[in-house]
Amino acid sequence: MRCRYVFSLLVLLTSALLSFRSRAQDTNSDLLRQLNQQVPADSAAPVAATFKGTRVINGQSVETPRAHVLLFLISHRFGPLNSGAYNFFGLDQATIRLGLEYGITDRLAVGIGRSSLEKTFDGFAKYRLLRQQTGSHSMPVSVTLLGTTALTSLRYGGPERPFRTRLAYTGQALVARKISNGLSLQLMPTFMHRNLVDTPHDQNDVWALGVAGRQKLTQRVAFTAEYYYVLPGATATDFRNSLALGFDIETGGHVFQLHVTNAQGMIEPLFIPRTTGNFFDGDIFFGFNISRAFALGGEPGRKW
Repeated sequence: MRCRYVFSLLVLLTSALLSFRSRAQDTNSDLLRQLNQQVPADSAAPVAATFKGTRVINGQSVETPRAHVLLFLISHRFGPLNSGAYNFFGLDQATIRLGLEYGITDRLAVGIGRSSLEKTFDGFAKYRLLRQQTGSHSMPVSVTLLGTTALTSLRYGGPERPFRTRLAYTGQALVARKISNGLSLQLMPTFMHRNLVDTPHDQNDVWALGVAGRQKLTQRVAFTAEYYYVLPGATATDFRNSLALGFDIETGGHVFQLHVTNAQGMIEPLFIPRTTGNFFDGDIFFGFNISRAFALGGEPGRKW
């Protein structure tokens, strides 16, 4: 009798386990089916943080502020390191630019700024035409279009210059690719028109090609480099191509950029065609950029 009871109990337990396993398999199949339905087969994932900010060093990056995000930027350049101890190796000869950038949409941004160098005001519009993304609808690069206007308000000796002669315009197509999680590269074909030039050897129209890169070193630190090649014949012979090397440091809501460059100007009409410093002869300007983002509406700013 006892053996029959034990045998009946084993049969009952075995039946219960088989029934539970069958139901679990059905449940798992239903969950997998639901997950597959929730993730479209043609989904695309945008690539984020090609660069850590809207500036590489002197020039602009493909990044734009998110919609309704206001970005405040402070750019600082000291004098040349080879100016000697009397000028404290350039610390006594500082120039500064204050700027504001605002994201109208996630793709369109506008900005204004004022530089102490030649008392220059500048404004720009920036539109993110394409964004690098992965997936079935992949896009290999990001493309951002940039248009700027600069106005020099410096007082000159002699007759007053007409307003139109103080203006310069710049157009750029910023093309970038985040090659890996740590490496990003960018090309910057550039056209510039200056209504008035300094000498007969300078051309009103300037063509240049910039190249920039970012290599991530740690979670919060990256090495950056930037170089602009001006096509021959556009400027006088005493001008040189702009070169800059630096480090990006992310600290909470700030992006802190430390760098050295042979250009003291911080906007395109000043540093692309009018750089005079020889980087390898001590004409090096130490400087920094610091930016702070403020969310004025909607969701907080995205990760760069």
